[in-house]
Amino acid sequence: SDSEKSLSSKYFYDAIGSELFERITETEDYYPTNCEFDVFETHKEEIVKKLPESFSLIELGAGDGRKTKVLLKECIKQKRSFEYLPIDISESAIKGLTENIQDEFSEMEIHGVVGEYIEGLNWVSENRDGAKVILFLGSNIGNFNRTQSIVFLRIIWSLLKDGDILFIGADLKKDIDVLLHAYNDKENITSQFNLNILSRINSELGGEFDISKFQHFGTYNAKKGAMESYLLSTVEQDVYIKHLQKSFHFKEWEPIHMEYSYKYSHRELEFLAKETGYNLTDKFVDSKKYFANYIFKAVKERP
Repeated sequence: SDSEKSLSSKYFYDAIGSELFERITETEDYYPTNCEFDVFETHKEEIVKKLPESFSLIELGAGDGRKTKVLLKECIKQKRSFEYLPIDISESAIKGLTENIQDEFSEMEIHGVVGEYIEGLNWVSENRDGAKVILFLGSNIGNFNRTQSIVFLRIIWSLLKDGDILFIGADLKKDIDVLLHAYNDKENITSQFNLNILSRINSELGGEFDISKFQHFGTYNAKKGAMESYLLSTVEQDVYIKHLQKSFHFKEWEPIHMEYSYKYSHRELEFLAKETGYNLTDKFVDSKKYFANYIFKAVKERP
C-alpha cells in the first residue's frame, strides 16, 4: 500500500524458495557461496582455534549447511564440546538440515529452531547457558541497510555475554560487473526466486497475480553500496488479494522493491563492530578477495 511498493525478503524462503536459492548458489556467476566456502576450507583450523572449548553453536539462516559442515568437522577434529542450534524461518529448511546433519554427524547434538532470528535467539538465551558462538554467514548482514544492521547487531549483543562470539560473513565491494552478473544469472533462477513471492501470495493469501506480467530487475546502487532487486509490473494492472479483501494498483513498469544486498569494505566492518559493542579480532578472506568472515567478540565490561 506504500507509495513505493515493497515486499520483505524474509518471505523468499518457503520450500520452493529455499530450493531455488540453493540452485542460485550453484550458478556460474553467483560467487558468495563458493567464496565463503573457500574461506572455510583455507582457514578452518585457525577459525576453530579461536573458539571456546565448550559452547553453543548457533546459526542464523542456516540453509543447507554445506559451508557449516566444514566448521563442524573441524570442531569435532579439535575436540570442541558443542551443541549445534540452527535457526531458520523455513520449517522445511530446518527439517532437511537436521536430517542431513544427523546422517553425517550421528554423534553430534543438534536442535533445530524454526523462527525469525531474534525470536530464535531469545529462545536459545532462555534455554542454554554457557558460551555462545553465533554464525551469521552468507552475507546475510547485507540484507539490512546501515541503520538496520546497527540495530540488529546491537540486539544480538544484548543477548550475549562478555567474550561471546559473532562470526559474520560479509560480501566485499568489488567490480560492478561481477555484482551485476551474480544477481542476474544467465539461467534466470534469480528471477524465479523473486517471482516465487508472488506465487506464495497467490497460493497462501488468495492472490490473483499473473506472474507473466512481472519482470525481475537487479541493479547496483553506487551511492548506497548495495545491489537492489525489484519486480517490475510490465503493464498497468490491478491485482486482488482475497485474504486481504483488497486490490492493489500497479502502473506500467512500477517497481516492487524486494531486497537490498549491501556490500562492505573492511573499514566499514570495523566501524560496524565498534559501533555495536564488539571487538573485531580476526578476519579471513577468500583467494579472490571477494568475501570475508570476521570474528566479532562481544564486549560487556569496559575498563
